[in-house]
Parts: sequence; C-alpha cells; structure tokens
Amino acid sequence: MQVKQPPKSSEKSRALLGQLSDMDLRLLKVFKSVVECGGMAAAELELNIGTSTVSRHVKDLETRMGLVLCRRGRAGFALTPEGQRVYDETLRLLASVEAFRSSIDDIHHRMGGQLDVAVFDKTASNPQAHVGDAIARFATRAPEVRLNIHVGSINAIERGVIDGAFQVGIIPAHRSSKTLAYADLFGETMLLYCGARHPLFGAAHAGLTWERLRAHAFAGLGFHSPNMELSHRARLVRKATGFDQEAIAMLVLSGQYLGFLPDHYAKGFEQEGLMQAVAPKRFRYACRFVSVLRRSPAPSRAAQLFQECLVAAHEAA
Repeated sequence: MQVKQPPKSSEKSRALLGQLSDMDLRLLKVFKSVVECGGMAAAELELNIGTSTVSRHVKDLETRMGLVLCRRGRAGFALTPEGQRVYDETLRLLASVEAFRSSIDDIHHRMGGQLDVAVFDKTASNPQAHVGDAIARFATRAPEVRLNIHVGSINAIERGVIDGAFQVGIIPAHRSSKTLAYADLFGETMLLYCGARHPLFGAAHAGLTWERLRAHAFAGLGFHSPNMELSHRARLVRKATGFDQEAIAMLVLSGQYLGFLPDHYAKGFEQEGLMQAVAPKRFRYACRFVSVLRRSPAPSRAAQLFQECLVAAHEAA
C-alpha cells in the first residue's frame, strides 16, 4: 500500500497572523488610511507621520501577514487582490472594535468614542433636510462623542450600517430590510432635466409624454433607488449610468442625456442657464428620506440618541 506523503512546504515560509495585538491594530489603521488617501505620501498628512514611517508600517503589516498588500512605484499606488480583501476585513474589524468600545460605554452609562453617520449625497442643499439642526442637538447632549460624517450611495450606506462600518444612515426610502430599523425624516422633489445643448432645451414641452421621452437617451443611477424604479416603470432608455447625483448632473450638462435631479440641487444650474426642467408638473416624483439603524446587535446609546435628534429636528421644522 502506497502511503501519501504530506505536501512539501514552500521554500519561502510565509508568516501567519496569530493573536491580534495592539500593534496589529495600529498597523491596520495606518493601512486603512493609506488606502483611503490613495498612497503613502497622501497619508502622511492624514496620519501626521513621515512617508518613510508610513511605508515601514505597511511593510511591517505585510511581513506580519505574509502577504503583498499593495504595489507602489512610478505607476502609482494600487492594492493587490489580497490587499483589497485585507482592507475590507480591516473595515469590519475596526467597526467591531468601535462597537465594543461603545458597548462598554453603554454599560457605564456614558457616551464616548466615535459615531459614524452616512448621508446620501446632495442632502445639505435640501431645504426640507434639517440634519445640521440634528447634529447641533446631538453635539450638545453628547459632547464626548467624536462625530464622523460620510457621504455614499444608498447601497453602500445600507451595507455599511448592516456591517457596522456606519452606525446611522440617512437615505431615500426605496425598500425595507428586516435587519434595519427606519424613521421617517423629510422629503425631496426630483425633476427631469435637460442640458442647454439638448434638443428639448427651450422647446415646447406641452405635447411630451412618457412614451415620447423614450426617443431621448436617459441617464440614471446605477443602483436600486426610487430613480431606478421610476425609470424601469416608465421604460426610459438608459444610455448612461451615474453612481451619484454629481455624475447625473455632469451627464445632463453634456446635452446628450435627460436625467432626474433634486430640484434644490439643480436650481443653481438653472439660474446660470445651463439646465432646464422638462415639463416639471408632469415629469417628477417625490421621495422620502429615512434614518436607518441596525436592529441587531442593538445600536449604541449614541446611535439611538443621534436618531432621536434627527427625528426631533425634523418634527420641529
């Protein structure tokens, strides 16, 4: 009977990460900053340490893990596939560490640490949004909490709240998840726009119907949203895709596409004669914005307080 021999180990042994130490967490935080800043030199200002030190920390992390996490050189900074996975796991790990700290603060009936809030883009210019008032209320009641505000797509915010990267999200309502808790906040009006070089700009819109709009190229958001739901329902011909409102505005300004934008955001472009609403009483839709919290594990006291401040600020408006 032939006995199978165990596989030979590679000549170059690879380090394996055993117990996670405080030093490992520090190295992972440096790596996270490097990725988000787009390179060693850019992370120097963020981390307030020299580029050579940043580079050494990343090299130490690579040695610790036995992986090449990034490529750096004349071609610029780029993550390896392994580096992307480590970055994704780093976000989850650091979010879990922060959640643990918040839980300990809860046990001691105090609020500290940091709170990460994610907001859908182009919300600040909405007169119906009173997020700034909510922040003021929260800062008064929880002065020891360090507040971080992020901007992202609907899907990214939902995923971040579920994963723990964000503790509170503010998004347009478009579907419900059993893993999230929602609170109604404010509304937004979306109008259909064309750029100054588009054939519909300055033209008569009286005879336009949804069917006739299909003769024109449409630019829509590339993720599940009220925008996507309406464009599918109206069977608009999507010839370009944007992944935030800024991208849709650029496509509309090109004069090649029609696209829906928040009326408060497009107002400035209209005033400059760069954009026009197309039959605004007909081609429009309204959406509601909600705050989202993760149901389980239970949100921290700081997250719950921030949502309370959001609701109170919008009820008082």
